[in-house]
Amino acid sequence: MTVDVLIVDGANVVGSVPDGWWRDRRGAAERLRDRLARRGAGEEIVLVVEGAAKGVASVPGVRVDAAPGSGDDRIVELVAAYAERGDGTRPVVVTADRELRARVRAYGARCVGPRTVHPAD
Repeated sequence: MTVDVLIVDGANVVGSVPDGWWRDRRGAAERLRDRLARRGAGEEIVLVVEGAAKGVASVPGVRVDAAPGSGDDRIVELVAAYAERGDGTRPVVVTADRELRARVRAYGARCVGPRTVHPAD
């Protein structure tokens, strides 16, 4: 999958696998960030975190964006900003959240599910 920018709904993707993430939300977000960094596809990757996962640092290959409020609202803001640039960048949003999918599609984003970046074991 070749994309211009991959925007990952951290809470939704982490929550898609029942691996004990609720005991350490920040640690789970860091593991997801590191998995994304290993993709090595040369694409821009933005991991949006919220709540207990705030404070996760960016690493080479993954920019972590801590939502000041709702992670979903922040993702919509990011997608809208890319749409306003008018340079043809078309974000791909990783989430299973139906409402969020509808909101970002209104700005031309494509959506894929969490297994795209967080395959079930």
